[in-house]
Amino acid sequence: MSKVTVVGAGNVGATCANVLAFNEVADEVVMLDVKEGVSEGKAMDMMQTAQLLGFDTTVVGCTNDYEKTANSDVVVITSGIPRKPGMTREELIGVNAGIVKSVAQNILKYSPNAILVVISNPMDTMTYLSLKSLGLPKNRIIGMGGALDSSRFKYFLSQALGCNANEVEGMVIGGHGDTTMIPLARLATYKGQPVSTLLSEEKLNEVVASTMVGGATLTKLLGTSAWYAPGAAGAYVVESIIHNQKKMIPCSVYLEGEYGESDICIGVPVILGKNGIEKIVELELTEDEKAKFAASAAAVHKTNAALKEVGAL
Repeated sequence: MSKVTVVGAGNVGATCANVLAFNEVADEVVMLDVKEGVSEGKAMDMMQTAQLLGFDTTVVGCTNDYEKTANSDVVVITSGIPRKPGMTREELIGVNAGIVKSVAQNILKYSPNAILVVISNPMDTMTYLSLKSLGLPKNRIIGMGGALDSSRFKYFLSQALGCNANEVEGMVIGGHGDTTMIPLARLATYKGQPVSTLLSEEKLNEVVASTMVGGATLTKLLGTSAWYAPGAAGAYVVESIIHNQKKMIPCSVYLEGEYGESDICIGVPVILGKNGIEKIVELELTEDEKAKFAASAAAVHKTNAALKEVGAL
């Protein structure tokens, strides 16, 4: 029996749980929320689609009852306040640090062997906080950001190429922020062809720029953070772990010298399997890409420093 808990039954958490159930990633999905009745209602709503959609996963909702999350294989943390138009992910740190730390500690009381997937923003810093405050091995703490950013990158590439997004390969590394993410245009391909040979430099730069502000663009349009793609990206990461798929997915993970950085959680490609992070993949970056990564890491370090200022570490 495989079990996944999603903490936070808001837009992102509920979407993640729904994708997990529809794709039958686990036998049981538990949604937990602090607001009375929300997770129970959404779980019931999802279960009433089981016959229509043909899935066998059981979805359970509960209000702040961590005992029902016991023996989870993977726990997805989405709790915290979402962005509003004009807000950066970093502005959420004061409120969300306390929420994420409390959630992670409560989860481990009942699922001491769980692998944690962090979605809450600022995602790199919340991943770092979870790692430092819980003392878990680094393979069990994973930030989702790179999976989402890479999916957005591939979407914008497919729009520019006028092709199927499933036939495009592209990767985003670095911090999960509007100014810190690094879409690796040099390595992007369409059916094995370098995208740089198919698009003008100007068009490719437009794609990169659109990717970097992809979240902010949606927040401005929606009036709150996006949820379909973030929720699906979380489920995508969970599936690679639960099903031991060994997929290479950019995720925020703890570095100890890789890419020239230490004591930081930041987006790099990793192999995900049943043990969580099975391997960190070190790409051969150009000097320009190395400089951008170093600048991105410096920004994440600065945000991490705020954890001490708010008393979270």
